[in-house]
Amino acid sequence: MCPLRVMYFPQHLLQKLNQQIHNKTDHTHNTNKDNKRTWATFTYHSPQIRKVTNLFRNTKRGIAFKATATLQQLIRPTTQNLKSDYEKSGIYKITCKTCHKLFMGQTSHNLKMRFEEHTHYIKNNDPRSSYALHILNCRHEYGNINDTLTLLKQVNKPCLLLLCEQMFIQSLHHSNKLITEQIPMNTLPCLNSSAQKHLTSQTSKTPTNSLLPTVSSHSNCAPTGHHKLS
Repeated sequence: MCPLRVMYFPQHLLQKLNQQIHNKTDHTHNTNKDNKRTWATFTYHSPQIRKVTNLFRNTKRGIAFKATATLQQLIRPTTQNLKSDYEKSGIYKITCKTCHKLFMGQTSHNLKMRFEEHTHYIKNNDPRSSYALHILNCRHEYGNINDTLTLLKQVNKPCLLLLCEQMFIQSLHHSNKLITEQIPMNTLPCLNSSAQKHLTSQTSKTPTNSLLPTVSSHSNCAPTGHHKLS
């Protein structure tokens, strides 16, 4: 200890002061330790949540609230979890980027998978589909799925796919919008009114006046040596 302090302050007074400081420090540390609280966060949905949180009022657990609509949620771009058209099955059309004629198709799988099959045929010079045959024969340009493919009618029952496809093919044929490779050779007897009503009720909503009552055969014009195309 410094000789100056010994000269002016008694030894027992310094020891007493040191002990008081030490006791005060320990008391403060123990008090903070006893008063330490743990916190829980609740989403404030309604005033009823207060009744639940009031149960913790006299405990060492602190309650904090957060809002259901925060600023971050308000400025965040909205994303929908809806199933995109490319993940659905049904009747679709593909537009040729060169002549703007339409190919009509149907699939029980998702449209993305079916479109990839068409592009695979084109890249491998395989005229297995009418669309691939059109692109290869005419040397036209084919685009990506976002620019060329459109879902016309979602059909969840495979037994209705062919019927719906033929009605759309016949409609496009009469309006001169169908690619040459898919023009039907024959027409089937007209659908009666009850069949049309059943078709409309079983498929997604599409204006019935856009469909002609007659149905074409599923066989397409194909060059000799090739199978029938769809």
